[in-house]
Amino acid sequence: MSDNSQLLPCVMIPMIDRQLLLPNVSIAEVVDYVGSEPDRDAPEYILGRLNWRGLDLPVISYDAANGGRAVIPQGNRGRIIVLNTIGQHHAELPFMAIVTQGIPSQARLTEDQIRPLEAEVGPADLMVVDVDGHTAHIPNLEYLESLALGKTAA
Repeated sequence: MSDNSQLLPCVMIPMIDRQLLLPNVSIAEVVDYVGSEPDRDAPEYILGRLNWRGLDLPVISYDAANGGRAVIPQGNRGRIIVLNTIGQHHAELPFMAIVTQGIPSQARLTEDQIRPLEAEVGPADLMVVDVDGHTAHIPNLEYLESLALGKTAA
């Protein structure tokens, strides 16, 4: 029997032109995409709000936060991922949400399967990695949290 203690449960999250890679523990829940009218004064990367378990969470377009354009998911494939926040403002905003362009998939990875790549990163990227021959972006969750709180301009 093999030792599974070194396996990290992760999620691959489809965006417009990339996949995000996050550990399972950073995700509180995945819910169906429900569109809402964004506030007129909200930046482009805030697509609206999600009422989740009695909390009013900002829904962030990762693509727009990273310098691209916000794209509303078409059809029934989009999801909203509720993320646990990790930064210094966790008490103020314990969760935030990002919209996906497809259904996230589970992956159980070892350290050997993930290799850093030299690649240009946007402000919402922490780093780019190779995962078994596929490129994935690890998001900068503290940056996204600052956007959700309105403390940084994208």
